[in-house]
Amino acid sequence: MNEARMPVLIGAGQITDKRDPEEASTPVELMAEVARRAAADAGPGEALLQAIDAIAAIGLVVDSPEATSPLKGTYTNVPRTVCNMLGIDPAQQYYTTSGGNTPQYLVNKFAEQIANGEATAVLLTGAEALQTMISRLKKGLDLDAWADDPGVPVQMLGQARDAATPHEVSFGIQTPSVSYPLFENALRGKYGLTLEEHQHRLGELYARFNKVAATNPLSWFPTERSAEEISTPSDSNRYVGFPYTKYLNSIIQVNQGAAVIMTSVAKARELGVSDDRMVYLHGCADANDIWNVSERVNYTSSPAVRTMGQKALAMAGKTIADMDFFDIYSCFPSAVQIACDELGIAHDDSRGLTLTGGLPYFGGPGNNYVMHSIAHMMDRVRANPGKFGLLNANGWFITKHALGIYSTTPLAADWEREDPAAYQQAILDESHPPFTESPSGAATVETYTVLHGRKGVERGLIVGQLADGTRFLAQTPEDAETLQKLKEVDALGMAGTVSQVDGINTFVPRFG
Repeated sequence: MNEARMPVLIGAGQITDKRDPEEASTPVELMAEVARRAAADAGPGEALLQAIDAIAAIGLVVDSPEATSPLKGTYTNVPRTVCNMLGIDPAQQYYTTSGGNTPQYLVNKFAEQIANGEATAVLLTGAEALQTMISRLKKGLDLDAWADDPGVPVQMLGQARDAATPHEVSFGIQTPSVSYPLFENALRGKYGLTLEEHQHRLGELYARFNKVAATNPLSWFPTERSAEEISTPSDSNRYVGFPYTKYLNSIIQVNQGAAVIMTSVAKARELGVSDDRMVYLHGCADANDIWNVSERVNYTSSPAVRTMGQKALAMAGKTIADMDFFDIYSCFPSAVQIACDELGIAHDDSRGLTLTGGLPYFGGPGNNYVMHSIAHMMDRVRANPGKFGLLNANGWFITKHALGIYSTTPLAADWEREDPAAYQQAILDESHPPFTESPSGAATVETYTVLHGRKGVERGLIVGQLADGTRFLAQTPEDAETLQKLKEVDALGMAGTVSQVDGINTFVPRFG
């Protein structure tokens, strides 16, 4: 093993800040704090921070393309601001684009840099403080500290692309709570479940995540709930996008941060890091599904996750049966089920599907949740030397994916992975239905959801197909009877007609 070119994760730091908004930290303060904790976790502390030659800060939610926050862009260079707080000045300083896949993508990318001799010590850090920000706005407190301009242009990292087409945006597809239920209802059809059976399964699946979060001291919502409580609509657990209740949705309004430090083995030894802190990345992969939700192969699979799993496991020389731990990305149940199906993991696998607790219960700190997953995985494999863990990361709407396989066992050969570009195009070339923005005529429902606001049901959203198989998006009539029936009758495959009404695609279902 060439220790100068062997990447290793050596430190992880996390924080959950539940202080009152008057005292709670800003997101960049949290990023700096978890960086210090990661350096201390590795052992060398300040000496390690001074050795950092690359930093990547995870993009804040307020800086997402679709965000409308008054704080958008007020931090003009987040990584530079964090570096100033830490008193460091690495040669590489990046701020990332949006996507829940980003933390694992960064581990994969910088492991490759270390293996290529392009970096020796890398800090990956991210945090959100949306709960504090919103609370301060509600209380009329100033946000003067939530801005900084260090006078250096920011360098972006990651794929900068709109989450959805303008046509998709007109139906709200760019919002996760709108798009993920479309996958979920399609999965019900794939599994052959009734509405009642499916709702029960969702509760059972996420009760297992919730149970882990309830015992995790870093969880934002450490409250154990029954499967029935999670999946049954109530005054405190309303529907958001049918069939998802509030307790089945990722919660982004939290204050949480996590950081990871990677080095070469040689740099770690030079700094005095002990072997029992070292965690190796045995396998990894990155892949995207067909970008636009309206153009997917179907709503029950992910060719990207399937391919990514095969590549990462082959790189590690392992199988799913060899994995001892999992942390499956869990913004919504459909993401969990599709990932498990593609990776060959049972939904009720006895090994468990999360170490962290899931985004609805541990907390969903924007693009940085998976940094917490990686930190938890590092802790778990350190406590179980020689065992292996797999985690996946998901960005946008089962769109962007990354995967990592971790263990304290050193690699037997030099670190090398297959270039993701070698397998990406084949995924994008998979056959999928043609799409039209102006459908007309007889049609059937491919999948659907019924969307709710705080005051109740709002609209029905259909992904349909014309007689020739061409796919389209449409809303349903907004009368109460139609919307209620869509929650009581399985509408998958239901026939109807689609046309433009006041310039909007409208599907009128034909209830039997």
